[in-house]
Amino acid sequence: MKPAPLHERIRAEIETAIMAGQLRPGDRIPKETELMAEYGCARMTVNKALSALAAAGMLERRKRAGSFVARPRAQSMVLDVPDLAAAIAARGQSYRWTLASRKVTAPDRAEAEALGLRGKVLSVAGVHFAEELPLAWEERMINLALIPAIAEADLSQTPPGSWLIAHVPWTEAENRISAGAAPPAIARALGIARAAPVLVLERRTWRGADTVTRVRQHFVADRYELVARFGPAGT
Repeated sequence: MKPAPLHERIRAEIETAIMAGQLRPGDRIPKETELMAEYGCARMTVNKALSALAAAGMLERRKRAGSFVARPRAQSMVLDVPDLAAAIAARGQSYRWTLASRKVTAPDRAEAEALGLRGKVLSVAGVHFAEELPLAWEERMINLALIPAIAEADLSQTPPGSWLIAHVPWTEAENRISAGAAPPAIARALGIARAAPVLVLERRTWRGADTVTRVRQHFVADRYELVARFGPAGT
């Protein structure tokens, strides 16, 4: 099998370090001259690797300052699903997360194909609290092939969404919003009546063609609201 071009190997090794958490958002990566010395190659080869990472949203390149691991975009869509811990704290309310379950699983074939997953995932479930009242039940799948470092993360105190925002850049996201009735198990977890109204938010994020995470959150209907502010298109 023909070996990959050197610029592809450089790109892949830096990307692996970012996804494994060895390089954190905001960290500066080695200078081009340092990478040239490390890999024994020309500046053009290094530049090609860094340009590919920047195009994929993994790096921010700053003139005369160097290249830095990109910070996840806080607001990049008309309607975003925020980091609940930060959003609740910003409202001046107390926040708490209770981890209900955590396990490594292999999604069935249909689910793996639908989500573009390869290999095992970390499945996490738990409850978000605001002012000691249950706010939302969360079920999340995280792609371990892409983000192996989260397998060792302590998610008992830090919700997985907050951990991902702090560690993992993504390039694309999709939100789905619907109203529903709380299933019995979720109603019990949220302390509400069976079939009580809930707001269901589903979000999936990608990095390139690979799924980073898929999350489904059931919010107690009278404890959460969605607000989007925008102007006419083209202005």
